[in-house]
Amino acid sequence: MQALKGTANYQVVKIHGNNVTRTEEPVVEEIPLTIYLNGSELVTMLAAAGEEDYLVTGFLATEGIIQTAADIKTLDIDAAQGVIRVTTVSGETAAEKKFLKRYLTACCGKGRSAFYFVNDVLTAKPVNHKVTITPAEAMRYSELLEAASETFRLTGGVHGGALAAAGQLVCWSQDIGRHNVFDKLYGRCLVEGISTHDKVLVFSGRVSSEILLKVSKMNIAVIIARSAPTSLALDMAEELGVTVIGFARGERLNIYSHPERVMGF
Repeated sequence: MQALKGTANYQVVKIHGNNVTRTEEPVVEEIPLTIYLNGSELVTMLAAAGEEDYLVTGFLATEGIIQTAADIKTLDIDAAQGVIRVTTVSGETAAEKKFLKRYLTACCGKGRSAFYFVNDVLTAKPVNHKVTITPAEAMRYSELLEAASETFRLTGGVHGGALAAAGQLVCWSQDIGRHNVFDKLYGRCLVEGISTHDKVLVFSGRVSSEILLKVSKMNIAVIIARSAPTSLALDMAEELGVTVIGFARGERLNIYSHPERVMGF
């Protein structure tokens, strides 16, 4: 079997009932990527191969370290060594200094304590767009994402996500890490000048609080997920103005927050 880009074939023994066979199966490649920002080591990420420039750009943007792709002066990728070196136009920023520092607050007026990263507090903003969607459109986007996910069908080892509008997927990405999917999508939007405020986001996995924060930072009003949300994600969604649609599979879906954006039900 020919391996897809970003996968490698491995020997496997397959057991199905009483049948035992030896064959090759494609497995997703997992690589460590260490980002050096303005000469200092910032973080090591585990990711699927490909779109490293989008991944780093989106990651730095959601952390508040850059605002636009033009804020990056140089971005050099050494995929063989797993090293990415980035310099910014402004040099070291306040957001860079606060990276990975924690902030303890009560969540969403409910008295529920939650840890946030300081940069999340600074960069997650309410979304007020009047984007609307029908249940049929949401289910179509979910189906389109599944159809695009050839690597998942072969390996079962990646998450997928896409921006969608006017009945079609505008751009999509995949990765072993849920967060990486969003950073790759956002990075592509920044690099290629794709607007986010008039799109919806469709995602293969679970909507956690961290994913919900990514959505708000991307300035997107609607997320459609094939899986479940968490309670803290829904509390944040109410506060940040994000419509969360979950379990969008086949002919079913659940609307968990801001249902006013979903028309015709």
